[in-house]
Amino acid sequence: MITVKPFEFNYFSVNTFLLYDDTGEAVIIDCGCSRSEEEAEISNFITNNNLTIKRLLCTHMHMDHILGNAFIYHTYGLSPEAHRTEVEQLPSPQKQAQLSGLPITIEKVKVEKYLVGNESIRFGNSELKTLLVPGHSPGSLCFYSEPDAFVIVGDTLFNNSIGRTDLWGGNTEVLIAAIKDKLLSLPDGTIVYPGHGPETRIIDELLNNPFL
Repeated sequence: MITVKPFEFNYFSVNTFLLYDDTGEAVIIDCGCSRSEEEAEISNFITNNNLTIKRLLCTHMHMDHILGNAFIYHTYGLSPEAHRTEVEQLPSPQKQAQLSGLPITIEKVKVEKYLVGNESIRFGNSELKTLLVPGHSPGSLCFYSEPDAFVIVGDTLFNNSIGRTDLWGGNTEVLIAAIKDKLLSLPDGTIVYPGHGPETRIIDELLNNPFL
């Protein structure tokens, strides 16, 4: 059984997720910690629970979701993993900050492994399946656990909303079609953990989401 530990980080209130099972092996999804207090929060949790971080996964490469990648790389020696189009079609993290008018410095950490849709991510006794759900960004990935009935969706789907599509490579029609194909086809009770805000369920979005 996978335990999902959420953290809310940085001035964008990004949801970072630490997933682990009873073997103590873990993965981090969308590490957004940007201040020393936030870095201490996640590292202390890892230490106190005797976890071994195996992979650093990215739903997408918008700057707010990768602010902690350099910290994880320097602390645990893990490079981020993302879809190839996120690297090839998006501006660098620093360029994104400049274009957004933010006076911050973001260290770029090279993506060493490219992920694709319908791929298995294994750690401990657990497995996640990657779902390619583009539209918010060109290569947005979601991470689905069928046995534990949850999906980490980044900024594709929210509680009664969907991801914005006015950023680099965004497309509303593509996003809605991908959500309906890859996410709304999951079992009704599947818990949805979005990149910002509260969790929801597939059935709730099927019944109540005005965009779908």
